[in-house]
Amino acid sequence: MSKEPTAEPAAEAEAPVPEPTATDPASATKDTAPEPLSGEERDGPVSETDALRSLADGVGHEAAERSEALRAGAIADLIAQRLNADASGTRIGTLALFNDTVSFGGGFHTAGGRPYGTPAGLRSAEAALPFASQELAEFTDLFVQPEGYDEALGGLCEHRLLVLTGPAGSGREATAVNLLAEASALDGGGDGGCHRLLEPAVMLEPGWEPPVKNCGYLAELADGPSGVGEFAAAFGASRAVGAGRGSAGVRQLASVVTSLRASGCHLVLTGGHDLAVAAAGPGGETVARHALTPVDPLAVLERRVLGHSEDPDARAELHVLIESSGTAGALREQPAARHAVHLASVISAGGDVAAAVAALRDPSGQVRAWFDQHREPEALAFTLASAVLEDSGYLTVAEAAVKLCAALTPPDLAPPDLRFRDRLGYEQHWIQLQAADSGPAVATGPMRVRFRNALLGQVILVYAWSTLDGRRDAVLEWLRRLLSHSDLEVRARAAVAAGVLTWADHHYATHRFLTTWAGSTSWPLRQAAATALGVAGNRPESADAVWGLLHDWACRGSSAYERRLAGTAANAAGGILGRHSPDQAVAVLRSALDRGDDWGTLPSVAWGGVHLIHQGQAGPLLDAYLDWSAPQDLSPIVVKTLSAFVFAASRPYEKPSDGPDATGRAVVPGVPLLLSDLPRHSDRLAELWARALARRPVQDTALVALREWVTSYADRCPGSLDAIGTLLADVAGRPGRHRERLLWWLAKWANDREHPSANAAALHRRLERDS
Repeated sequence: MSKEPTAEPAAEAEAPVPEPTATDPASATKDTAPEPLSGEERDGPVSETDALRSLADGVGHEAAERSEALRAGAIADLIAQRLNADASGTRIGTLALFNDTVSFGGGFHTAGGRPYGTPAGLRSAEAALPFASQELAEFTDLFVQPEGYDEALGGLCEHRLLVLTGPAGSGREATAVNLLAEASALDGGGDGGCHRLLEPAVMLEPGWEPPVKNCGYLAELADGPSGVGEFAAAFGASRAVGAGRGSAGVRQLASVVTSLRASGCHLVLTGGHDLAVAAAGPGGETVARHALTPVDPLAVLERRVLGHSEDPDARAELHVLIESSGTAGALREQPAARHAVHLASVISAGGDVAAAVAALRDPSGQVRAWFDQHREPEALAFTLASAVLEDSGYLTVAEAAVKLCAALTPPDLAPPDLRFRDRLGYEQHWIQLQAADSGPAVATGPMRVRFRNALLGQVILVYAWSTLDGRRDAVLEWLRRLLSHSDLEVRARAAVAAGVLTWADHHYATHRFLTTWAGSTSWPLRQAAATALGVAGNRPESADAVWGLLHDWACRGSSAYERRLAGTAANAAGGILGRHSPDQAVAVLRSALDRGDDWGTLPSVAWGGVHLIHQGQAGPLLDAYLDWSAPQDLSPIVVKTLSAFVFAASRPYEKPSDGPDATGRAVVPGVPLLLSDLPRHSDRLAELWARALARRPVQDTALVALREWVTSYADRCPGSLDAIGTLLADVAGRPGRHRERLLWWLAKWANDREHPSANAAALHRRLERDS
């Protein structure tokens, strides 16, 4: 066995080859528990000793928090990747309109654009407006009957009054007009046409009679508790249902039915969830009720384009156009019948179908229209909770929405009776409940909340943040609380949402919450700030501002707060930002690391380097480490750099729990990625190992890391022992006393009395043979 020399030539400027002692550095490091890094939370420079102890300990005094925060960050990175991949194939094209003035003033309107309220004194014939013959033809000529149409028709003929309910966009108006036309024809005396009641509440007044006899009437109530006016309040669609007003309204309809029979008329009352609930209460048996099942929008489009034609060639040609133009996907996202009618008109006119589809799939207009109609805290709360926590379970989203709703609502003596699921199809048509691996949910069990369009969540967040000025503080505080949620997935999604808000207005977000989070003593908050910047920085329009902010934080002073800012910058640089801009990332790491005698940022920079390697950017990082340690002296930047390298070589790789790893290659979980990927970077790694093994104080931790490679990780990673042998042969062949050092330590590990290493013995024989 070779003997360990006592010293190396002074010209090498290396640390001496270790003398054989009773305790090797590996056991010394393990047996001596380092003190927590107390300097982390004090102002002024942190000493080299404290920093190296913290690094040797792996994570320092915040091990548990850092571990959970990093797991949440990994989940957030995967969410952000899917968000930026834009799987829907669309782009947000009109977000600039969110800077315009948004008004919630004025009355709400029916689908036909007519206001519910009528001027004082408007009664009788003036409160009913007949349908024009062209309008009736538009509804009836190419109508596609929904499921259960005959049942609804029978109920209308029998009771004279039908309560027709269904989600917005399900074709309630068209179905009602067709039902009225057929009921009048079957009755034999309906010659008065079809009329629209402009003020449905009129019919509840004592002594009401239809203005025109022998005809059909359509009364429409808008969805949502704030949009139905006087009639809805009497009929129980407001929050006062529990006071008994709903059942009273239903009982009042009995006299309406009597008047309809006496006048030879039929009436269809259409609405959403509130109307359906009220009509199902006491007294509802006096009227017919039917819950409308939406018609397949593709069937509507086909009927509008082809009419009643049975030409198979024309149908096949239309289907090719539907698929190639993205029409099918657009109608899956927005299945309202009116969208199918619009696209059919474009196709029939020979217009630009692709442009029409792109305009329909742009979520900006859809979001603004929804917010113009819905101001109630319960509706806003569930929408914002879904935008933040999309693809989470329904109960998780509902719980977050309840808390946000409470923040947006004046306190009550008792918690509000919120039932978000019941209202989803009526006022949240863009949200669907799906089982984790199947289509829309029809049964019980845990369901996940998803938007029909992949971009809707982003646009909703940006819109709400930009326009709901009085509620911004409540939303931000609620989002902040989500970042400390016990569910890591919730924390990750909240961090991504903060990134979307940062993208919307980088300057405001930086001064409003990002800097505070980045300098916080809480690891989850610092991780959230790093993730948010990663999401925002991947947008071309905000990338420069984000990198500028990270460089500014990295160059700050030596107070504890400023070190935390620099640490957050290093964390962000090692995340998804570094994956796409590795040169910028290593520049941020260098700025954060190069602080002279202040070593306080070393742990954060070392972790940033590990993350950058795990993002598939080991090459640029190793090149930077080679450049920074090129002087090979005992200057702080050299020792810090080599310490960061040894730390990266020591950290086992944890594959993300969901989706592929960021490296894009086959790696071995639980093994340092630099070992799994050793052949790709053999020259760089050989030089860095040589420098680390020859420099104290880095030498001690480098020997610990190398021993783990040889004695533990090599057995878990197929082919790695040969790769380590090639690496050590390269190191041993370099100028200096590398060969003697390696032979001495390999022999020591091979002959360890408690844990002898066969791998170390094999590598020792190989080095001796090669010499």
